[in-house]
Amino acid sequence: MMNPLRSTLRVTALALVLSGCTTILRQPPPVGAPLAAVTAQLGQPNAVYPDPAGGQVLEYRGQPMGQFQYMARIGPDGRLVSYDQVLTSENFGKVKVDRWTKDDILRNFGRPAEVSRVYAHDYEVWSYRYKEAGVWNSMMNVHFDAQGVVRQMLNGPDPLYDDRFRRR
Repeated sequence: MMNPLRSTLRVTALALVLSGCTTILRQPPPVGAPLAAVTAQLGQPNAVYPDPAGGQVLEYRGQPMGQFQYMARIGPDGRLVSYDQVLTSENFGKVKVDRWTKDDILRNFGRPAEVSRVYAHDYEVWSYRYKEAGVWNSMMNVHFDAQGVVRQMLNGPDPLYDDRFRRR
């Protein structure tokens, strides 16, 4: 005899797994597609940021921990310009310390996985989980001063996912 509670839990677990897969495996419409086609195909974004050049940037989070975040850039004409996985070593290398602000970081990387403070310097720290050059789990920590300007960026192994931090 089947236990209805166990069956319900199995179906719920399967649905959660499959919903997580669909967020990672989204296929964007072609470049030039109108905003309505982008949201129809990708779903509603997790966040929307205004682009200073006109248009907007749509954030799509791929996992609960945010390791795979995608950004759809919509031009001033309301059409898709690009759709990219943004948490990469190359993209973090483009950040201009002492010139980029919180708004720049949000438009380029989306919301962080964690937010904390370094009280010694009065810095707010945004942490992003990502795969360092596709090899290991890393965490990029972006430090902002009180005015919201990037003061430093520190990269290191992710203590949550990296095996070097696991107790034996």
